[in-house]
Amino acid sequence: MYKFWIAIKKEFSILIYDKTGLAIMYAMPILLVFIITIVQDSAFRIVNENRISMLIVNKDKQSQSLKLVDLMEASGLFDIHKADSLPVQDIKQYMLDEDYLTGLYIEPQFTGSLVAKATAVSTDMMLELGLLEDSLENNLAASSLQFYHDPVLKENYCMSVINMINAILKGVEGELLINTLCEQLGLEDAPAKLKEAMIDKSTPVERNVATTSNSNVIPNSTQHNVPAWTIFAMFFMVVSLGNNIVKERLNGSFIRLKTMPTPFYIVLASKMAVYLLVALTQIAFVFTLTKLTFPALDLPQLTLPDNTIGFLLLSVVSSLAAVSYALLIGSLAKTQQQSYGFGAVSIVIFAAIGGIWVPSFVMPGYLQMLSMVSPLNWCLQGFYVLFLKGGSWAELIPVLLGISSFVLLCLVVVYFKLKKEKII
Repeated sequence: MYKFWIAIKKEFSILIYDKTGLAIMYAMPILLVFIITIVQDSAFRIVNENRISMLIVNKDKQSQSLKLVDLMEASGLFDIHKADSLPVQDIKQYMLDEDYLTGLYIEPQFTGSLVAKATAVSTDMMLELGLLEDSLENNLAASSLQFYHDPVLKENYCMSVINMINAILKGVEGELLINTLCEQLGLEDAPAKLKEAMIDKSTPVERNVATTSNSNVIPNSTQHNVPAWTIFAMFFMVVSLGNNIVKERLNGSFIRLKTMPTPFYIVLASKMAVYLLVALTQIAFVFTLTKLTFPALDLPQLTLPDNTIGFLLLSVVSSLAAVSYALLIGSLAKTQQQSYGFGAVSIVIFAAIGGIWVPSFVMPGYLQMLSMVSPLNWCLQGFYVLFLKGGSWAELIPVLLGISSFVLLCLVVVYFKLKKEKII
């Protein structure tokens, strides 16, 4: 045991002098977590909270078009700017000059088209019910809304805005149809009563998160980015530990250690213990700092999982995975350049396919299958179970077993590689 503590002390002294490695392991996760969370949270706010700036050119200026514009303003989804005198051919240039993201052009015959459509539909309904014997020919004036958008907007964002406008327009058309139908039937007070009944009897949609946690935490940029980029930084210890192992192999330190009465497995165990502590302090440092500072930066609060034991166990196993992978790269690389280059690039690739940058469920099917080989994906899934899904042991245990299998595989390869080189 005394030899083990001496070896640990030696590893700590080596680590302290590696200023670059320490900066990467502690400064990088903080920068990544803060910068990426702020950027993503701003994007989420644009989509979910901020009102959409919209230029409206209303050439109709009659009842139904005015009602549509009023409902769009009342919805709270749009920041409406009216320019009814603007010619249609100048809308695009005006939007570019004034930085409007979206625009809506309402044609002059808009109200007339809706009234004609409502009259035609209500007449057909009355014919079907036998309340009318003959139908007058309805000449529907074709009319549409012209939607304009900035070219930088994504397709799904534009479709979301169009769907919002369509939903409001359907309400205007529905109310007009009820009024027209009641007018044809001679029911004076019915439209208001029917409208009130439809609103009162509308089916509410309540939001619930599919999780076993009682906290019902809504997923946000913090709950993803803090664990994800902490894992990414943990695995980047391959730069420090991997280079350290290659250096000791090349300069003969491993051979000299064999001449000492200390078993070589104690040397490797001391390296693992030191860097395991480093990884655990990374997690504690990043999680504590973000929990204390994010509210002050107007970022979503980091909510720690209810399953504290599972969180601690996953942190240890994930840290072991990072340490084991660094040992693997250090034992396989023949030069420090190989260790640094391959180690760093492989972590970036594992992060890309493992869901660190973008969620894996948005990837093509073959990439989702490929993500199973990424240890970062397994670690991230474990943190998802804890932070977003309630920390169920039934879901967490398979993840822990998968990460443990990766750790065991790495250590077995390291053992046989060092044994082949007669270091062990």
